[in-house]
Amino acid sequence: MGFAKLFSRVAPVALSALVLTVGSAFAKEFRLGLITPPPHIWTKAAGDFGEELSSASGGEHTVTVFPSRQLGNEAQMMQQLQTGALDMAFLTIAEVSNRVPDFGALYAPYMANDIGHAGRILRSDTAKDLLNSLPQKAGVVGLGYGMAGLRQIVSRDPIETAGDLSGKKLRITPFEPIKDFYNSVGAAPTPMPLPAVYDALANGQVDAIDMDAELIWKLKYYDHADTILVSNHMMFPMVGLVSAKVWKGLSKEDREMISTIMAKHLDGVIDTYVEKEAGWLKDVEGTGKTVREVDATFFESAIGDWENTWSEKAPALTDLRKVAEDTK
Repeated sequence: MGFAKLFSRVAPVALSALVLTVGSAFAKEFRLGLITPPPHIWTKAAGDFGEELSSASGGEHTVTVFPSRQLGNEAQMMQQLQTGALDMAFLTIAEVSNRVPDFGALYAPYMANDIGHAGRILRSDTAKDLLNSLPQKAGVVGLGYGMAGLRQIVSRDPIETAGDLSGKKLRITPFEPIKDFYNSVGAAPTPMPLPAVYDALANGQVDAIDMDAELIWKLKYYDHADTILVSNHMMFPMVGLVSAKVWKGLSKEDREMISTIMAKHLDGVIDTYVEKEAGWLKDVEGTGKTVREVDATFFESAIGDWENTWSEKAPALTDLRKVAEDTK
């Protein structure tokens, strides 16, 4: 058999094998970590993102979601993202701000007037521009923001004035902006992972907690509370991240596909909180617990103290305050 004839028979088979090999080389089974439990809005959004990415890529890319701190706490997942051991994560901005202080500006007390206003701030170009610094400063790529609801306070004891929080052990997410706020209030901020919060409030390990309306209602933190202070004192942003090392190895087309789909589902998280937060607060009011609404005047000088500290740590605060004023 001549070479040309042999090649004509073998080449299509070899070419097909080559195409399959190249295709599988670019296929990716992504792993995405979160601290939130399976029923949580963030976790559901992560699952929906994975399903749409699989469909859009013709099954070439899949996403396995690891909720409930299965891959570690946020600091550990951030380290995994930096080394490329973890592909993706939905993390609170808390952990990002511990590494890139400018993101602490997003926790400015009373920057947002309400949950809808919080969404408009996070969707602003100014907020999105902050993400540009992440690859160089943190080794991750930020593809957009989600959020939880505005922050409220659940207390075992009656709270009439900010002075009633003085010396109280108050559970917080472990990051500097919120720690500085409660130090200024005079409370004793106590970092604690989410799974430990219910029992800690029940047995008096903490006197109060900083929490959003969704979890106050769904995880029944009101069970062991006298007072729910509806203060709306702070936003609680979330960010969708991809390891910069993983990102570098993706094609331009895959980057665009992942960016578009993830941003869509992160944006949907914002829409969900805007739609549902008022209902959760109404449900909490229906428990018969004392529910008090307070505003910025309740915290007196604590807000000014926080601004003085963070205007130096986070220069972006000035621009974000302007965005907040322009988007009221």
